[in-house]
Amino acid sequence: MDNLKNYINGNFVDSNSNQFNDFMNPALDEPIGKVPISTKDEVDEVVKVAKEAFKKWRKVPGIERIQPFLRLLTIFKENIEELTELIVINHGKEWNAAKGEIIRTYQMIEASLAVPEYQKGQYMSNIAEGIDEYTILEPMGVFIMIPPFNFPTLVPFWFMPFAVAAGNAYIIKSNEQAPLAMQKIFKLIDKAGFPPGVINFIHGNVDTANHLIEHPDVVGVSSVGSTPVAREIYKKASSLCKRAQCHGGANNFLVITENANIEKIMPNLMNSFFGNTGQRCLSGAIAMIVGKQSFYETFREKFLEEIKALKVGYGMDKDSFMGPVISKKSLNNLKEQIENGIEGGAKLILDGRDIRVPGYEKGYFLGPCVFEKAKPGMKLYDEEVFGPVACLDRVDSLEEAIKIINDNPKGNAVTIYTESGEEARKFRGEIHSIQTGINIGVVAPLAWFPFAGAKDSFFGTLRAQGYEVIKFFTQERVIIERFHGSGIPWD
Repeated sequence: MDNLKNYINGNFVDSNSNQFNDFMNPALDEPIGKVPISTKDEVDEVVKVAKEAFKKWRKVPGIERIQPFLRLLTIFKENIEELTELIVINHGKEWNAAKGEIIRTYQMIEASLAVPEYQKGQYMSNIAEGIDEYTILEPMGVFIMIPPFNFPTLVPFWFMPFAVAAGNAYIIKSNEQAPLAMQKIFKLIDKAGFPPGVINFIHGNVDTANHLIEHPDVVGVSSVGSTPVAREIYKKASSLCKRAQCHGGANNFLVITENANIEKIMPNLMNSFFGNTGQRCLSGAIAMIVGKQSFYETFREKFLEEIKALKVGYGMDKDSFMGPVISKKSLNNLKEQIENGIEGGAKLILDGRDIRVPGYEKGYFLGPCVFEKAKPGMKLYDEEVFGPVACLDRVDSLEEAIKIINDNPKGNAVTIYTESGEEARKFRGEIHSIQTGINIGVVAPLAWFPFAGAKDSFFGTLRAQGYEVIKFFTQERVIIERFHGSGIPWD
């Protein structure tokens, strides 16, 4: 098995660490290679070279800074199939979801090409007699990114292209469970013509992340992870007076009213709950059915019918709708959460724990699981279950649904399925979650819009993607000027 290398100062270099972890193919329970746990000295080195690169890069005109990204776009599109395959092999994601991640990743590069436009600043002449005032959006220095396993290429690109196009230097720490596709992407970055040290990649674990956050020359931190992890990173970074944007976990509600078109929304519901094997912060957690018991029973029957038709398998089989979860540890945690749900009083009406995928018997597979009778106050209902587990809940009114959702501490995304404009308008006006879908279950914003999050799903002020993230990576300098004339007599 090969040891992965760090990418520092424009070179792939072996780590000096004596600690290496296996990273796995979760469909086979087989190691793919080894990832180094980089040393503190290596963290110091990567920050040092990034800081030096920033001094020159910040002075490069914006139109020139985006040229390597234009080249990267071309290279990236030539490698879509290989990158998709690497995500499937290392993450376990189904083929279509893996390819969708790669497409979303290069869309982030496309969006970053507009950064110079947003850096133009503002200008007002003659704020007082002979005095003008204007602003400049300036880059700040070295930023770092601490990614999750579930979108190993996309999530780092929520941040990096915008930061670098704005004139900053950047360091991505790998996710030690799913580093393979990003390792390949850095081979593409190496060909795109960025100056050495502007973009760097270092492998490691929690200690590596902490060293990066604590380094005095790092000015800001972006991260995506569970709510407890996001909260701790935000506390640490902000206590050190660094900028921080930390996206956390979710517990997303999908509301279905009697005015919904059940036939039309079923494919969207399947993707929302079970796409990416439920391992995403935009996955549905609770299907909240608003209406009479008879409507609930009709919905439940159709919902279960559609689920049972889903194919669970290895992502290299392009007919598979769900793949394995990321690790044996995650699989065991999910099974424990399911058992706790049963013990807590919820009724498991579809049990995917004993699924077997022919040819992949050692893989970390969990079939779709569906609960009834889970209610607020139960751990299963209130906390994130990061896997293919759905809870069905019936309420009498839309007002009741809105209250339950607003009382939940998470606030990443929420959806209503209805063909009633009145219901949709009431819902979007009264719900507290920032990311809202109307007949769209997986409300993943395009790269030109911010990735929203509220309450315990986000810690910070400025979020990923779009104009907000450009503001995160720049500071606005205000300049007020007046000229009196030289006073030098001329012949």
